[in-house]
Amino acid sequence: MTAALHKKTWRSIFILLAILITAAVWYFTRPAPPRVELVKVERGKVEATVNNTRSGTIKACRRAKLSAPAGGQISQLLVKKGERVNKGQILLELWNKDLEAQARLADEALITAQNQEKQACFQADLAQQEAERAAKLLIKGFISPEGMDQKNSAARVARAGCEAAKGMAEQSKSRIAAARADLDRLVLKAPFDGIVAEISGELGEYATPSPPGIPTPPSIDLIDDSCLYVSAPIDEVDAARIQVGQTVRITLDAIKGQSFAGHIRRIAPYVLELEKQARTVEVEVDFTGPPTTDRLLVGYSADVEIIYAKHDNVLRIPSQTLLDGKHVLYYNHGVLEDRTVSTGLANWDETEITAGLNEGDQIVLNLDQAGVKAGARVQPGKK
Repeated sequence: MTAALHKKTWRSIFILLAILITAAVWYFTRPAPPRVELVKVERGKVEATVNNTRSGTIKACRRAKLSAPAGGQISQLLVKKGERVNKGQILLELWNKDLEAQARLADEALITAQNQEKQACFQADLAQQEAERAAKLLIKGFISPEGMDQKNSAARVARAGCEAAKGMAEQSKSRIAAARADLDRLVLKAPFDGIVAEISGELGEYATPSPPGIPTPPSIDLIDDSCLYVSAPIDEVDAARIQVGQTVRITLDAIKGQSFAGHIRRIAPYVLELEKQARTVEVEVDFTGPPTTDRLLVGYSADVEIIYAKHDNVLRIPSQTLLDGKHVLYYNHGVLEDRTVSTGLANWDETEITAGLNEGDQIVLNLDQAGVKAGARVQPGKK
């Protein structure tokens, strides 16, 4: 009896040890709860924004693709690519020796016409004086009425000759103006201060203006880079939210890690309908303060973020923590709970919370991790 009891006791101890060993093995080899990165619900500013659908472009407020209105051989090319020029500066001249000769002839013809005008008018003044003296002699009877008529007729003829000479002088002035206009058509001048972006043509080549309906490269592409703006397409579904004057953040691919303030200066009054592209509205954005340490170049790609609404000092969470736009995983002493929330303003980065969470609550940030779901036990900390 005693031996059986003793044997039974050892069996119980053995079973208990097996259980303890099994428990220990399970405890030390069990999978650890997944680590999750938590973020606190805090107060701050939330902005509702609209972004461009495709990359925008920096453009110059003034850009002129210049060509001479007449064709001809390039006789003088007075600028180079990248050169800065002033308004009115001559950029290019076409061969114009024949027109210069015609202009000189017109100048000489004017001098001749003016001399003829002086002579004719002087003769008219003399004839008028003769007529006045004849009138006095007629009163005294020293001249006949017929002689008086001759003097008056001579004075009128001389005066008409003077007026005709004046007309010829004015015609000569008009010829000079026409000759100068023809010369101006062969001289290309800068319409504003700017920088020469492109030159099409070389010295001695023949330049031709664009025929109707057939575009040809301009002789000179002139850019005023002192005034720049961003042109960007906005999806038509967002067009009703934007207005002229709204604040904009501008980011440039060429200048990483910075954003620049701007404001909407113009919204196109129509929707672009391009094949195989979403319908968009073109928006023009002025820089409020262009970068001073970095040189902006026309043609840089740019993105715009238009702020159309803003709430200050509201509860907010990262937008990436939302599930289906209305759920979050709430951290409650190591266990995750599904919380339904109500939201307000939102953007890509942050979302306003109007109900469902309190300031200081912790929620899961990295939702794409395996095993992270409602009811799961987790450890706080980065994965």
